[in-house]
Amino acid sequence: MFARLLLACCLFVLSGLAVQAEALSGKVSWVYDGDTLQVEKVGKVRLLGIDTPEHEASSRDDFYVRNFAIQADRLRNVAQQAKKFNIQQVKGKTVSLEYDRIVRDKHDRVLAYVYLPNGDMLNRLLLAEGLATVFRRYDFRYKKDFLATEKNARQKHLGLWGDAPVPWGY
Repeated sequence: MFARLLLACCLFVLSGLAVQAEALSGKVSWVYDGDTLQVEKVGKVRLLGIDTPEHEASSRDDFYVRNFAIQADRLRNVAQQAKKFNIQQVKGKTVSLEYDRIVRDKHDRVLAYVYLPNGDMLNRLLLAEGLATVFRRYDFRYKKDFLATEKNARQKHLGLWGDAPVPWGY
């Protein structure tokens, strides 16, 4: 009885891995904003480990004002820049996805690191251009790397950091 249960569990896990392996790439059919894409055969994908400003004012603005002294007009401008950047980089292109510990968020979006055809990671590119901040609430595989990339963009006064003072210790 135990052997059958163990075999059934193994087959279930393996079938899940096969489905996940098939969904590791797809063509970007739509760009919602700076951190959310539609990928064919995968669905809605949220770029893991980053956050971009919303295109309309929201309570999320408080985070940027409180922690980085970035004002609403700058946030709206960077939100547009991030969306345009994503359209230029990935719309209509086949991207590869890499998952971390959690595959879906509470909104049922796939959480992934998104790789361009040339191997560059879109999540990191947005940080390097100053078009995103590191999502600090949870741990993830590339958090240290992302924090260093964000710091570099801040020091260069790119994107979000163009008119904002560089806060110390955050």
